[in-house]
Amino acid sequence: MFDFLIAPVLVAEANGGDANVWHIVAEADAVVTAVLILLAVMSVASWYITGYKWLYLKRARQESAKFMDVFWQSKRLDSIYQSAEEFPKAPLSNVFKAGYLELSKLKKKGKQGEGQSMRHQLGDIENVERSLRRAQRKEVTQAESLVPWLATIGSTSPFIGLFGTVWGIMIAFLEISQQEAAGIDVVGQPIAEALIVTAAGLFAAIPAVIAYNWLLNHIKLLDTDMDNFSSDFLNIVKRHFFD
Repeated sequence: MFDFLIAPVLVAEANGGDANVWHIVAEADAVVTAVLILLAVMSVASWYITGYKWLYLKRARQESAKFMDVFWQSKRLDSIYQSAEEFPKAPLSNVFKAGYLELSKLKKKGKQGEGQSMRHQLGDIENVERSLRRAQRKEVTQAESLVPWLATIGSTSPFIGLFGTVWGIMIAFLEISQQEAAGIDVVGQPIAEALIVTAAGLFAAIPAVIAYNWLLNHIKLLDTDMDNFSSDFLNIVKRHFFD
């Protein structure tokens, strides 16, 4: 009943014990080889993206934490802006710079003052808020770059592996029809190839799916941090510039 599960072992015994996974792969036909190469490339791409985004998010968290220390310890926005230049990889720093630059433009245009109407003040606050939102969306977009490829790899790799599996089983049946025999020495090699391709597809897919969910969760946390910081910054601006 489970002969197909021990096909690689029986093939090895039929060849004097010399066959192993690598030997089977080396003797695979062109289609199976192409599928294995494609899955290998997808797996390497998955691990590269995972490592790259992990380092990116790690730097973002570390620099954002340092910037927040500077932000709450400083009493002047201009000094905070100068310090923010030291943290180019910090999303919170970049969001602050966008809001500060918009606030500086409003001050230069003379839109702030004691005689300013409530309507103009609300418009100015909305301009600062839009700048913060634009910067936040830009940071989230940058953090999410390449991550969708992990979802693509995770969802397509099993199907690519399934294609290789179906191909291997089809070759096994062709061998049976051509040799008019159904012994393990006839179908063992193609079935073993099919199982190896299935395993390769899962090997490429499972880490990609785990990494995708993990990265997406951390990006959401980063987005929440930027949301909270934007609210704090707007409160400070309203209290000191629009009261």
